[in-house]
Amino acid sequence: MRISRLYIPLVMAVGKTVELDEDSAHYVRTVLRLKKTDAIILFNGDGGEYHGSVSEVSRKAVLITLEQRQDRNVESPLLIRLGLSIARGDRMDWSVQKAVELGVTHITPLLTERCVVQFKGDKKPQRLLHWQKIVQHAAEQSGRTVLPALTEIEQLQPWVSHQHGLKVFLDPYAPTSLAQLQPIDKQVTLLTGPEGGFAEHERDIAKAAGFIPVRLGQRILRTETASITALAAVQMLWGDFGIPALPNIETE
Repeated sequence: MRISRLYIPLVMAVGKTVELDEDSAHYVRTVLRLKKTDAIILFNGDGGEYHGSVSEVSRKAVLITLEQRQDRNVESPLLIRLGLSIARGDRMDWSVQKAVELGVTHITPLLTERCVVQFKGDKKPQRLLHWQKIVQHAAEQSGRTVLPALTEIEQLQPWVSHQHGLKVFLDPYAPTSLAQLQPIDKQVTLLTGPEGGFAEHERDIAKAAGFIPVRLGQRILRTETASITALAAVQMLWGDFGIPALPNIETE
């Protein structure tokens, strides 16, 4: 039976009992409907998992007793930063979620000229909190033990100026493919455009900062498809998608 995993940003140690925050406690009580002594796995981003059991579940509190720590490294050897031009609604949510599943290490939401999303008042911190929850839940679901960093919303020009490694931006008309390139110091920075694509001056800004335009096949991809395709491609070329298959296990 699959054991549920939760990200809890607390200091953990074997033998310690931790109290879940309100949102996590509600999830354990109402969604998972765990009972006393049921097994659960917690992680706090330190690269390990803490196997424990429910010691109390009530309206007042949900307590988890930590019984064993297991080091579990599922991170790619490739460090991937993603500059993700902000798309509307579910498209952005989906892109963030799948980027986490595919092993991204840093995500920066970017405001570009053709971005159709407008932030007024306190909308920026609200959206960041929303995306942070998506990052957390995607890490829980995908088995990651390190939470990818979600940084503040930035404008394109300052962001491109301080990136490292192999730097590429997706361009359906570029003459170059990813297979013709190589990562630098096992680092790749991907820049993906908004629904209307980059303006010409933004393309110039990216190229001036050392970004190489790259084409993903012969077809034009939607913004949410392009980012996920690029992440899968770099993981296959230089990350952990190309690992040898596990040996077959013979059974009697």
